[in-house]
Amino acid sequence: MNSRLIEVSGFDAVGYAPIVDFQAWRVAMLNYIDELEPQNIDNFQCHNDTDEVFVLLSGKCILFCAKVDNRQNIIDISSWDMQPNKTYNIKRGVFHTHTLSQDAKVLIVENQDTNDSNSPKIMIDQSINRQLVRITAEHWSW
Repeated sequence: MNSRLIEVSGFDAVGYAPIVDFQAWRVAMLNYIDELEPQNIDNFQCHNDTDEVFVLLSGKCILFCAKVDNRQNIIDISSWDMQPNKTYNIKRGVFHTHTLSQDAKVLIVENQDTNDSNSPKIMIDQSINRQLVRITAEHWSW
């Protein structure tokens, strides 16, 4: 195959990896990683400069979005049990996190320059963490 015409990539390890960066955009993959087990989640993150798109390819994934007050306290959590092959666009400035089943593969599309400097985090306490565990159990009937 002529590599100047097409590039084929994949990612089967644990966690997150950029797959393609081109000009202003990036395609990445997110696979199961134990730090995203609901009991292990310790923060919500937002992107100040860009939306972020998630597509569930296999397994299960729950997206959590947090409503935050002006002191950066989480006051409400919404959740979506992702359906395969549908796009979920997290809008710029929305705090979010996710949990994945062990067989999950999620495609992510984001700005190429998305990084920690433009993506602040809110660390969560045990009460918020317990909410994530409870919501996950409700969605996945644990």
